[in-house]
Amino acid sequence: MYESSELSRRWVVLMRTFLRSFLALLIAGLVVGAPSMASAVTDPSPSPGYGCLVDEGAAVADGEGDYSPPLPCELRVVTKSPICDNDVPKLRYAVEAIGSPNTTVTITWVNPSGADVVQSDLPLSGTVLWPGAVEKNGVGVDWPGWRQLADGTWVEGDEFDWVRPSVQVKFQVNPEATVTVAYPPSSPQCLTNPPGSSVLAAEPPVPSAVLSATGSNALPVALVGGGLVLAGAAALAATMRHRRRVQQP
Repeated sequence: MYESSELSRRWVVLMRTFLRSFLALLIAGLVVGAPSMASAVTDPSPSPGYGCLVDEGAAVADGEGDYSPPLPCELRVVTKSPICDNDVPKLRYAVEAIGSPNTTVTITWVNPSGADVVQSDLPLSGTVLWPGAVEKNGVGVDWPGWRQLADGTWVEGDEFDWVRPSVQVKFQVNPEATVTVAYPPSSPQCLTNPPGSSVLAAEPPVPSAVLSATGSNALPVALVGGGLVLAGAAALAATMRHRRRVQQP
């Protein structure tokens, strides 16, 4: 009888140690997964800095002639929506400048192998033509990455090949931010390629805003936590069954 009680005591101690380890692992898994779940909404804009450059005349001095501390300096790209408008590829955008008095933005389409395309003195929100796109009377007549032959047929390849299927776009207000945008796809209702080119929806659609959910790592954390809970429950049930068998005469 003494030997059975000793075995029971050891078994209980072992199960308590296992449960403590299980709880520690569960808490650690939840802590590690929390940052991933919190980052489900992201913005590709750079981290905020300090001290936007402004004209000296715009600085406000205090009574002793010392300038106030610099304000946080950040540019948020709120919207970057590639759209098709009457067979014309365009980019709809909106930016928010924090810590800067500037009210205009310069958009630079970054060419990785040649001259960039720069669109200056634009409002902080609006719509611009995609580089290489040409519209006449509000309708698209030429498209980047395509050229028209003398007989009227269209073939792929021109000086704007680099703006598709995606391109980096830099927004400069002081501060600045760079994002990647995808060329808007064609559809039967709106063409971003020449008529009859048979390139419909060749490029994948993109989200309509930068601040869209990008997913998280919550599922792996939930699976690990669920497995640990099931293991703990099984261990507890085994302990109770063992205790009842030991206590039986």
